[in-house]
Amino acid sequence: MPRRRAVDGSAPTMRDVASLAEVSPMTVSRVLQNHPNVSAENRERVLAAVKQLGYRRNDVARVLSQGRRLGAVGLIVTNLANPFYARLALGIESVVTRDGIRVMVTNSDEDPDRERAAVGDFVSRQVDGIIIVPAGSNHEYLVDDVPDSTPIAMVARPPTGVEADCVLVDDFGGAYEATRRLIQHGRTRIGFVGNPPSVYTGSERFRGYCAALEAAGLPLRDSYVKRARDIASAEQATVELLALPEPPDAVFCTNNRNTLGAYRAVHRVSAAVVLAGFDDFELSDMLSVPTLIVDYDADELGRRAAQLLLERLTPGETRYTGPMRRAVVPTTVVEHGFG
Repeated sequence: MPRRRAVDGSAPTMRDVASLAEVSPMTVSRVLQNHPNVSAENRERVLAAVKQLGYRRNDVARVLSQGRRLGAVGLIVTNLANPFYARLALGIESVVTRDGIRVMVTNSDEDPDRERAAVGDFVSRQVDGIIIVPAGSNHEYLVDDVPDSTPIAMVARPPTGVEADCVLVDDFGGAYEATRRLIQHGRTRIGFVGNPPSVYTGSERFRGYCAALEAAGLPLRDSYVKRARDIASAEQATVELLALPEPPDAVFCTNNRNTLGAYRAVHRVSAAVVLAGFDDFELSDMLSVPTLIVDYDADELGRRAAQLLLERLTPGETRYTGPMRRAVVPTTVVEHGFG
């Protein structure tokens, strides 16, 4: 039998199901919630009516109409094309789904205005909490835009202008160790391809790179420092480095997209240059040049952020209401192709 619509052509409602099954809307509700106090006959009639009408329960409207939250956490990332954020989301999901909470993901594209709009959208949907990979350097707007009852956690970049739990990577330590390893391998002319200095991760990783050069007594050459936002601009930046009269013999990159761009440039001109890069990526061990990778558990970033958020959502006396917390995920350096 074909599906039937409501009389006015709109999507079928619970009342339409009740009318077709010749039961009350309360009985329909009990069947859909798998309530035991429903006769087998009525359960069968309701399920048959649901199937015939193609009825789908509107859980969002139902939850909001009861004054309860949605049972969801909002996640705002800066670049959905970066595999790092897939791992981050999986880490968050692995924790919150234990409490029946879903993850809603959106992308800011490193645009603070888009980030703020996404926060407003999540607030209007009454999500339980919001996890943000910040795009901007000022988050004062969160004080006015987000109710106190909605906890916030920052990931990868710390909050400024607002108090919020955050989970960071050891950006400075990872960059320092990678640069130090390059020097150990005899590289003394080390270029840098990184995020704009306004980005916290880029700033911290540049600081680690500079500190390692200083500790080894090597000069910081302004001509060796380039900034990039994606694979294409990182490739162009590396081409410019390799075209210098005295080109670098190694290049340190601050994220996996920059490393891929640098590799394209090195591969194109067959330069005798080794690479070091923050963030692992698939097939990093298959590159045709020796490569150091600063690795860390992106899933763990998500898990820790989700746990901090849930501790502020726990009902009753066990709910955490203390000061804001900061967790740091450690890094390791993995070497590929070094003899």
